[in-house]
Amino acid sequence: MGVTGRGNAGEAAILNALVQRDFDVFLPFGEGHPFDLVVLAEDRFARIQCKTAWPSGGCLLFNSHTTDHGHGIRSYVGLADVFGVYFPPDRSVFLVPVGDVPTHEGRLRLVPAQNNQKRGVRLADDYLIDRWTPGALSELVRKPAPVKLAA
Repeated sequence: MGVTGRGNAGEAAILNALVQRDFDVFLPFGEGHPFDLVVLAEDRFARIQCKTAWPSGGCLLFNSHTTDHGHGIRSYVGLADVFGVYFPPDRSVFLVPVGDVPTHEGRLRLVPAQNNQKRGVRLADDYLIDRWTPGALSELVRKPAPVKLAA
């Protein structure tokens, strides 16, 4: 399966997981949006950027940046609210707030760190889709996104 096929399969899996949990989901029309899905979270809309993850050393990894053609790597902060992350090996779906991961790479630990490190570690289980409610997404969208200033 090519890159486009993997991306489409991931987006479809995330859409299905949201619908199965009774989220109201909207599909943006056309191409070029910095988000793939929109969820009505109580009285707010949450913009979801879909990503497909791959395994690496006890973690699942996903690209947490976009390329603004001609301008290089850009953060999704302010462009999307949540990453919907599909992990094909176990068909799991995670919802990860954009501000919770660095711009270059999203990393969620599937198993605790061998050195018992806890600080700065994002456990995948904490982001499983079943932990999210429309109310939790609404609260996330209410919070202003952190502003990153140019150096």
